[in-house]
Amino acid sequence: MEFNASTANLLKIKADSLILPTGLELTTTAKEIDDALDGAITSLIESKDFTGKTGQCSLLHRTEGHFKRIVLVGIDSANTTQKVISAVESAATVILKTPSKKAVWVADGLSNDHQWLASIVARSFSTATYAYAGTGIKPTPKTLKALTFWSAAKKDSSAAKTGLAYGTALGNGMNVARQLGNLPANICTPNYLASQAKKLAKDQPNLTTTVLKEADMKELKMGSLLSVSAGSVEPANLIVMNYKGAASNVKPIVLVGKAVTFDTGGISLKPGRGMDEMKFDMCGGASVFGVINALLATNLSVNVIGIVPAVENMPAGNATKPGDVVTSMSGQTIEVLNTDAEGRLILCDALTYAGRFKPDTVIDIATLTGAVIGALGKVTSGLLSNDDDLAEQLLDGGTRSGDRAWRLPLWEEYDKQIKSNFADMANIGGEAGTITAACFLSRFTKSYKWAHLDIAGTAWLSGAQKGATGRPVPMLMEYIRSKASEN
Repeated sequence: MEFNASTANLLKIKADSLILPTGLELTTTAKEIDDALDGAITSLIESKDFTGKTGQCSLLHRTEGHFKRIVLVGIDSANTTQKVISAVESAATVILKTPSKKAVWVADGLSNDHQWLASIVARSFSTATYAYAGTGIKPTPKTLKALTFWSAAKKDSSAAKTGLAYGTALGNGMNVARQLGNLPANICTPNYLASQAKKLAKDQPNLTTTVLKEADMKELKMGSLLSVSAGSVEPANLIVMNYKGAASNVKPIVLVGKAVTFDTGGISLKPGRGMDEMKFDMCGGASVFGVINALLATNLSVNVIGIVPAVENMPAGNATKPGDVVTSMSGQTIEVLNTDAEGRLILCDALTYAGRFKPDTVIDIATLTGAVIGALGKVTSGLLSNDDDLAEQLLDGGTRSGDRAWRLPLWEEYDKQIKSNFADMANIGGEAGTITAACFLSRFTKSYKWAHLDIAGTAWLSGAQKGATGRPVPMLMEYIRSKASEN
């Protein structure tokens, strides 16, 4: 979709639809439109068909003039970031159900920060146009091709253009992550992800991709990672995508994304009901792809290395068994009490590998524990970190983007739960599974600033709307953008 900014006379812009945020007390622009329509908006309010509640959308059809329809978007005096995003997403859903080819978004009402609002508009409309394609599914093409972000003041136009460019890149990056997550596991294998990483780097001077095969990982003594892929006919891959947007002496941000392309649980087999959704167990890795894609579009002045350990976890005669002891790349030994706690087994070796890049920070992203859903539901991601400043920066990025996280503790009392009689540690603890999983990972991250995002509750939706969400690409990009501003 094409996005542009304008401050031209609103009533002279040619478009099929006008999207007009307003409350019961009309905004300045809404009053002007209402006057031009002989009080049509006022009449709609008086009829109580439009209540002005944030996110409510009402369609007003016209028989003459440039706009065939006006979509009124409700706003109220208690707008928050989440409410504004919800209102924009609601409007995108409504307008995409119409035959509109070109629409205009009026910037009044929702936020005075036109750069931020424009980024939310572009992001929301870009993600709203996504439809899964592949495996015989041919989505109905969306008719909306262009959206103009209109501001009354010329001084806001430049900020809006910047926001639109960023929001478009972000929305497209989320869609990349969603598409990878939605593909079935017989297509989206570890080798497929490796091929997509190489394809992403093609003709991109700022990006290089390296793929380590199982022989390379054996040489590096990644016994923990390889213990997960042992029972699968699909070989593991360790994908490394190196985005260079800043000087070589600028320490990189390293993103480590868990990519279990299908998780049966291994010998500790999962229940059959809902197991199809375990194709989404690679959404952490998919989010790294989404971020790299967005970075290529924005050209942010920052160095980012994306590491994606990609495996399939299957039961077989040669699969790792509960009680087996494996040796990680760090030299620490692990008693595998549960083969369904496999994500941490691949992440620990990837986190050790991340240290060779002398990172500024390392952030791992993983659909790691069902326990995080019990704690936080499907609304927010879990965040744990060994660095308070890094944690706060990520939380701030989540607040700005509406892609929120909540911090959980990493206390010694929890770490004691992963004690083992037969190895340096066990791969599961007792209570507080999200925290003990992070405690496990923290044992491999002592040499750098590190944060862990557990996205098991936010990476995909179940039910009628089943599909990957593209989270936490917005949060990660906000954090990276803030770091780029320091360079």
